[in-house]
Amino acid sequence: MDPKVAELKDKGNAAMKAQNYQEAIKFYSEALELDPTNEVLYSNRSGAYASQTQYDMALKDAEKAVELKPNWPKGYSRKATALNFLRRYSDAVTAYEEALKYDPDNQQLKTELAKCQSELSGGSRRPPPSGSGPGGFLNMFSDPNLMERLRQDPRTRAYVDQPDFQQIIRNMQANPQSLMQYMGDPRITQALSVLLGIDISAGGAGADGADDDQMDVDDGPRPAEPERAPPTSTSSSSAKKPDPKTRPKDQTSEQSKAWDEKELGNECYKKKDFENAMKHYDAAIELDPLNITYQNNKAAVLFEQGKYPDCIELCLKAVDIGRENRADFAVIAKALARAGNAHFKLGDLKSAKMYLEKSLAEHRSDETLKRVKEIDTQLKEQEKKAYINPELAEEAKNKGNELFKQGDFPGALKHYSEAIKRNPTDAKLYSNRAACYTKLLEFNLGLKDCEECVKLDPTFVKGYIRKGTILTAMKQQSKAIQAFEKALELEPGSQEARDGMYRAQMETQRDPDAARKMAMDDPEVQSIIGDPAMRMILEQMQKEPQAVREHLKNPEVARKINKLVEAGLVGMR
Repeated sequence: MDPKVAELKDKGNAAMKAQNYQEAIKFYSEALELDPTNEVLYSNRSGAYASQTQYDMALKDAEKAVELKPNWPKGYSRKATALNFLRRYSDAVTAYEEALKYDPDNQQLKTELAKCQSELSGGSRRPPPSGSGPGGFLNMFSDPNLMERLRQDPRTRAYVDQPDFQQIIRNMQANPQSLMQYMGDPRITQALSVLLGIDISAGGAGADGADDDQMDVDDGPRPAEPERAPPTSTSSSSAKKPDPKTRPKDQTSEQSKAWDEKELGNECYKKKDFENAMKHYDAAIELDPLNITYQNNKAAVLFEQGKYPDCIELCLKAVDIGRENRADFAVIAKALARAGNAHFKLGDLKSAKMYLEKSLAEHRSDETLKRVKEIDTQLKEQEKKAYINPELAEEAKNKGNELFKQGDFPGALKHYSEAIKRNPTDAKLYSNRAACYTKLLEFNLGLKDCEECVKLDPTFVKGYIRKGTILTAMKQQSKAIQAFEKALELEPGSQEARDGMYRAQMETQRDPDAARKMAMDDPEVQSIIGDPAMRMILEQMQKEPQAVREHLKNPEVARKINKLVEAGLVGMR
């Protein structure tokens, strides 16, 4: 399989496990564009569509999977599931029978076939799917016996008394179409399983959310407990996995010696005696080469020693050994995560992300997820820096200027935005784009660009003038005057700033409320109003107007009162 296809497939798997079905559909679709004859991708996207209750799309993909691989039971299972939800029970029975023809011992297929046959014979009446009638199967949440049905089933009994679960049910009863909003909640998925009589909790309606072979496993399911260690031999997959901190029972003599070597290696590792730790892990591997844990431990030593290429090579070898011997999800995930971290140390962020996402597809870890997010941020920053090119920015700016002169403001806006991406520290580019936004009446966006402009260059007079002009248009006269004052402070002879100031002041005179608002935006006025002593004086002046003469004898108080009078906030009799 093409590496890019495999990468997209793994991303889809991870999204399915996280119940982010729309994201899974996106990744599977991108993979199918590169590999349109991959039946597994169609099958998995079918499962994702089913999880989104888009059963028509799920059926279409399932039929394509069957067309590409006519003897594949999983394809028929996907097809049957979609048909079942579409209430095409006769066709669903046929599809289940086809699946059993190629997998006759599959008990789940037999169970689903029996349920479907019961539907066909009228043995039960399941609500119709979305789109088949008013409200579709979403109306099942309006059933007056709904909560009692959920309480009687052990899978949902605990949810019934949870206040937030009750609120979600009430929301869906009020608006059945809001179901998709809550499909990420596993409780709702489980409730649907109970109400529909079909298990959809695994991430695909009536089937696994991601095929076993899609997850690089060809020989059956893995153990449910992700924290357990892998087996120490190729014994039956049903054998209980040993706890990694407890010596497994029924070890052979060689396996027991390998365990002892591993324990000695761990003690050396804790003491940072990596040389001796390596010797003990090598001894353990020689004695029991099929135990992935020993490979993982040795890889940890290589990582600590800074031997990152060797660490990566050993981690991938450990993964192969683990898959061949049905190792636990978490143990394989640990090897993949360490390979990703080693690539991170080498500065190869893309490879690091790829292996960390593969690790998440095996077993979800908050630590690994956090590292992937960190790498995403760094990759975006790298791409952003790599895109910077002042020469190309200048070309884009000139194109924008030409279009601006022609009155093509949307076209100019596009080129100014490209120029900013190419040179995000050029203040003039933000000023130019702000002019475009002003022409397009997008004042908030223009104001944001002006603020970025003067932040980058606090001495750029044009930025303050542009800001004042936009604020005037937004009826924020007090702030506009402050912007023009700043421009005049930097360039006292600027006629453009003086004209802008005059216009803002005239607007203020025409609007008394705006004048008062402008006064209240003055820091000195705010300070006076916020002074408890001045508040007492002002209150006294309201009750006893003659008291003002006494207060005016104090020069500081007189100055403050005069400031409020000039601002129009206080009247003198």
